[in-house]
Formats: sequence, C-alpha cells, structure tokens
Amino acid sequence: MASQVLGLEEESGPNPGDSELAVNPFDGLPFSSRYYELLEQRRSLPIWAARFIFLEQLESSPSGVVLVSGEPGSGKSTQIPQWCAEFVLARGFQKGRVTVTQPYPLAALSLALQVADEMDLTLGHEVGYSIPQEDCTGPDTLLRFCWDRLLLQEVASTRGTGAWGVLVLDEAQERSVASDLLQGLLRDARLGNLPGDPRVVVVTDPALEPKLQAFWGNPPVVHVLGETGRCSTPVYRDTVPTDRVEAACQAVLELCRKEAPGDVLVYLPSEEEISLCCESLSRDGGSLENQGPPPRVLPLHPGCGQAVQAVYEDIESGARKVVVTHWLADFSFSLPSIRHVIDSGLELRSVYSPQIRAESQVLRPISKCQAEARRLRATGILPAPEALMQALEDLDYLAALDDNGDLSDLGVILSEFPLAPDLAKALLASCEFDCVDEMLTLAAMLTAAPGFTRPPLCAEEAALRRALEHVDGDHSSLIQVYEAFIQSGADKAWCQARGLNWAALCQAHKLRGELLELMQRIELPLSQPAFGSEQNRRALQKALVSGYFLKVARDTDGTGNYLLLTHKHVAQLSPYCCYRSRRAPARPPPWVLYHNFSISKDNCLSIVSEIQPQMLVELAPPYFLSNLPPSESKDFLNQLREEMADSSTGSESSSTQELGDACVLQ
Repeated sequence: MASQVLGLEEESGPNPGDSELAVNPFDGLPFSSRYYELLEQRRSLPIWAARFIFLEQLESSPSGVVLVSGEPGSGKSTQIPQWCAEFVLARGFQKGRVTVTQPYPLAALSLALQVADEMDLTLGHEVGYSIPQEDCTGPDTLLRFCWDRLLLQEVASTRGTGAWGVLVLDEAQERSVASDLLQGLLRDARLGNLPGDPRVVVVTDPALEPKLQAFWGNPPVVHVLGETGRCSTPVYRDTVPTDRVEAACQAVLELCRKEAPGDVLVYLPSEEEISLCCESLSRDGGSLENQGPPPRVLPLHPGCGQAVQAVYEDIESGARKVVVTHWLADFSFSLPSIRHVIDSGLELRSVYSPQIRAESQVLRPISKCQAEARRLRATGILPAPEALMQALEDLDYLAALDDNGDLSDLGVILSEFPLAPDLAKALLASCEFDCVDEMLTLAAMLTAAPGFTRPPLCAEEAALRRALEHVDGDHSSLIQVYEAFIQSGADKAWCQARGLNWAALCQAHKLRGELLELMQRIELPLSQPAFGSEQNRRALQKALVSGYFLKVARDTDGTGNYLLLTHKHVAQLSPYCCYRSRRAPARPPPWVLYHNFSISKDNCLSIVSEIQPQMLVELAPPYFLSNLPPSESKDFLNQLREEMADSSTGSESSSTQELGDACVLQ
C-alpha cells in the first residue's frame, strides 16, 4: 500500500548503478554519488525496517495521528521527516508541506543540515530551518525544521495555522512547555479547524509512549528497535580526575595513538570547558604526526551557530573528527561515524527558582541511562506548580492577562514579539514615551549573546571599553556600544580591540531589523533617534521601569548590598557593571533596575541602571506594590505613594480654584 501511495517501485530507493538515470523527485536533478553513500548508511539504521509500516499508518490513521516510539540513536529524527516529505510529495503538496519541531534551536539547525545532505538537496531551498534571529527557508521549502516555541507562536496567531500537511513533533519526551502546549492545542481542536486534513506525527522514546498513547486517544504506534553494534563496552576510571578537561584530552590522544578507528564524541559540562578542550586538543594534535593526520576538533553547542555544519562535513584527508559537546547533544544529534564516547558524567543546567525569580547554574551528575548510552534522552518533567503560578502572576502584573486569565489585548501584542514578556512590555511602553528607536536597540542587545567576551586584557583595552560606558548605567551603555559598533562599519578588529563579541553585535543588528519590521507590520508608532538628550534619558528610564518593575533592588546600607524588592535576597553588582568599573570612588546608586539575577554567580545583578523610586511608584501597578513582602523598602514606597497622591490632589485643588477664580473674573 505504501508503495502505491508514494508511486515507488521498490523499497530501497534508486540503485547506484542507475545513477545516470535516477533523478531526485524533489528538485528534478540527478542524484550525486554522495547520496548513494549516505543511503547505504541510512539503510543500516534500525528505523529503516519500519519505513513502509510508518507510511501505511500515516496514510490510513483514522485520527490523522501516528505515534513513533523508539530508542535513541535509531534514526527517528532524521528519517521520519524525509518519509513525511515523500508522503506530501505523493500528494502533490495539495495538503501542505512538512514542519518538524525541535525543543532546542541548535537541534533544528543541525538536523536541517544533516537531512538536506541525506536528501541531496540545498539547505535554504527545499530543506530549511527556523530558529531565533534566523529563518533559512524560502518559497520552495518543502521540509522545515523549527524551534517549537516559534511554531507555537505561529499557531497562536493566524499566520501559521494550517500551513503544513504533516506536522512532526519530535523529542516529545523532553516535555518542553511549547511542545506540550502544541499537543494540547492540536488535540483539543481535533484538527477540525485546520484545513487540508493535516497529519500529526509524535516521536518519543518508549518511556513516555503509554502516556502519549492515552493522551491522543490510542492512535497507531510504530515501534522501532534500538540500535545495536555501535558502542563498545564502557570503560570507567577508578579515580575521579581533578581536571576534567585535561582528562578528556588525554583520553582522546590515547585513542588516537592506539589508532582505534572511528570518530570521537566528548561530553563536558559547560561551554567554557568545551572551548578549553578544543584549544588543548588543537594545540596537542600535532604530536600525533606518526599516527596520520591530526584530528579535526569541532565544538558543538548553541554558540557555534552555523559552524555546526562542519560536524557533518566529510574530511577528505581522512582525519578523525573529535566532536566536543555537552548535554544539548543528547537531543537530535547522531553521527554514524562516532565510535568512541568520552563522558565526564556531569552536566551544567540552569535551574529556575520561582520563590526568588532567579536562575542558578547547577553542576550535577547525569542520569544512569545517560551514563550507559549518552544518547538516551532525559526524562521530561513538568514545571513546578509554584513556577507556573509565579509566571501567571508576573503576566498579570504586566497586564498581559484579562480577568478570565486569558491573554488581554496587550498580551496578544506582547506575544507577537520574540522577546521575554518584561522586555516586550518595555518596548511597547517606548511607543508611549517616544523612545522607540533607542528601545529597539536595547531590546536587540539584551536578546543577543553577551557583548563582552572576557575581562580586559590590558590597561589600553580597559580604557577603550570604559570610553563606551554611559553615565546612566549599563542599559544606556549597551545602546552606546551598539551605536559605536555601527559607526565603525561593524568592524571586527574594532570589536577585538575592546574585547567585544563581534558575532553577538552582528546578531543584535539583525535582530533589531527584525523587531523594527515587526513593529511596522503591526502598525505601532515609531520615533526619531534622540539618544543623549535629557528628555530621551527620562523617557528611556520610564519605558524600562514599565516592563522591569519586577526587577528592582535597593542598596540597604550604602555599601552595594542590594535587597531585591520582590523577596528578601541580598545581591551585589556584577564585576562587568559600569558602576563597579568607575575609578572615582562613588556611592553605589540607592535604587537600581536590573536585567538578570543569578544566585550561582556570586549573587550578582547584571545589566544594571539607576532609577528613581518616584518613577517606580508612578508606573508600577498599585497592587504590585501592595503585594510586596514586608520590608523597609515597601514601607518607603507606600509612604512615597501617599505623598505623591496628596501632592497630586493638592495640585488638582489649586487648578480647580484658579479655574473658579477665572470664571468669576470673566
């Protein structure tokens, strides 16, 4: 039946011997020799045996839903999307095309690269991806890999609804908030409001299969056997090394000296350790000349961007690949040439605490299943109930919810922006305060990667960086850095001389353009640049307070010990804060607004600017101030609110009296 659906004569696809005649049905061009090489690797994957069973279920499922359950490494994430593309091709794309969701942007990017290679197609044309700040798709894109949060945003609006013929929800066991919401929206709608009879494929591991099967009303399940013969027996060290990076490097070099065939995958907890390991291996690889060409060392983490493509490229010299990564490679990453895994057994994860509205970096051991076969996926967990309640409370403070708990009109507009809710609220407030141009820059800079790559290396670099600081604080300094970057012509050497992250600034420039285009599309008012004027300075502060009143702290003793307003937690200013880097001794600002707070980094507030408490009383919701925990700061703000109310009442009475006198005189 499946062969009839696809119009294919044989299960295995075109034969290499017929390469002169075989034509790729997706672009009409002859298949390359590399296609046949990769096809042989694809046929060896455990999931290949389930190909026609899957296609039959996709065609005949009464509910339009198919559940695919299989062990990690079986090829689900790479092969299922390709078979779905064959399915919609057989239908002539009359019912839409294929969209595949991933819980992490890097996974969407890496899979798009790998699948485009296997399908012998051009990335950005027939196969593409959509991730934050980058949309590599076009009018000919038939298979799109997408970060699940972006797709959720499309589904929540009217723009993306029904744009697919097959929707693949990959890594469902990861239980990301976006993935769970997508499944809930699709199931509750029963797919009835989506035109074109779309299909939904949910891909998971066996652990979550029973719950998903019950959730979707017992749809057909395609079971995939696990992969065998790939990994050798694990070898454990008797002692824990004092230097994880050095131990990992020595293990790689030892494998190379033994001339053990196959590429190597190294797991380390953090991006910093990944960079150190890559530098060390690149430096010491020259000592292996007697064992052939030195290994090609490749990092794999979110900061790599499109450099991840090098992981999948063939090396003509025959050199060994050494891929150094962290926990993110547990999701939708597979490389058939990997034969050795060096695992530190640790991972560094961000854990959010709703009680103090802060994240901390926690170094913890990996799970047992990860240790046995690192490609196994971690069991997904739901957000803690208190975290969900905290999020709803914060959205309510931002006026993003109505009385029924649904999105308000303001909340609908906020959801259009690819920004955190507090930052999106500040950007919208800038329309009222006539400082949109500056706030667009600031929103882009706050969303892009950190602008400073490291502390200053010398006095000259420190002086150049200090010249970019603004007297109003870190937020205005970010705007000043961006403006100077643009005036330099986006010069990379200019950035390096000041210790600035050139790639992050380029990303901010691109994101700013996207935000501007979005504001123009939804017809929000814009403003002319006025950065530096006193009026613009006050307007920018008001816009920031409108969105970030939840992130305010007060210096309680004049020494830089800041008590956070929303809870009784003491923090200090980050070493990168401009108030810390000034030479002249000065009292820390008494009231500050901050962008981030992490209890794992010396309890530091990062990206800080001074504000006036009067502005906080004026712009924060009254019920927010009333709900603050008891403190001297709360008492001070309530007293200030009463004084400002009395002053306002007195002014109104005076104005009324003057108006009355004027009427009498007239």
